[in-house]
Amino acid sequence: MRILVVDDEEHALKALVACLRGVRPEAEIVPFARSDEALARAKTDASFEVAFLDISMPVINGIDLAKELKQLNPKVNIVFCTAYSDYAIDAVKMHASGYVTKPYEKEDIERELNNLLHPVEVAKPKFFARAFGDFDFFVDGVAIGFPRAKSKELLAYLICKRGGTANAQELASVLFGDEYDLKTRNYLVHVWTDLVKTLKKYNAESVIVKGYNQYSVNVNAFDCDLYEYDKGLPEAINAFKGEFMQQYDWARS
Repeated sequence: MRILVVDDEEHALKALVACLRGVRPEAEIVPFARSDEALARAKTDASFEVAFLDISMPVINGIDLAKELKQLNPKVNIVFCTAYSDYAIDAVKMHASGYVTKPYEKEDIERELNNLLHPVEVAKPKFFARAFGDFDFFVDGVAIGFPRAKSKELLAYLICKRGGTANAQELASVLFGDEYDLKTRNYLVHVWTDLVKTLKKYNAESVIVKGYNQYSVNVNAFDCDLYEYDKGLPEAINAFKGEFMQQYDWARS
């Protein structure tokens, strides 16, 4: 999400930017203290999806600036910001997305971003598991790292089961070669927790599923060359060179 922020009062501008970063840390926020400079930027880059505009500003007031931005990008979401409620009717006439009053509260900012007139579509990352050759898990084409090698191996084993479940005893035997006791149970808890944290970092936590003493993957949450091979897809069949998750002994059989 790309957000334009315009307010001629420096302290108010900083406060709004701080609120926005608190509720949308992933967003690109571009602040301006001068409305004419903000308009000049928008004329060269009209891809802003949201614009938070102070209404009472010199040179170009917020209402007029909103009209200019709408000319450049009709789907830009305008959110007016002011210390006065007298401008609410003007905001409605402009078909603004929202209206917030100063001082800013995170709850108000988040409410406006969650109820935009023109919802912003967030591209979902693409997840892919490579089973042929060495195992790796990719997010948008980049292999992710795991804090524990066993966390990565746990994910590989569950992917190998193609959505089938494994219990703790089975995982202890496969991952640690041990009987299931208090020590291996605690180790498995740490390994699973690290796996969850790693996937959550990439918004990929939907890939794994846990029930009562049941661990599995959601096969609909990611792509995998193994699954494509099972479907008989030519590209996956050609990609298989006889090596499958070759870094793991249990996979060789």
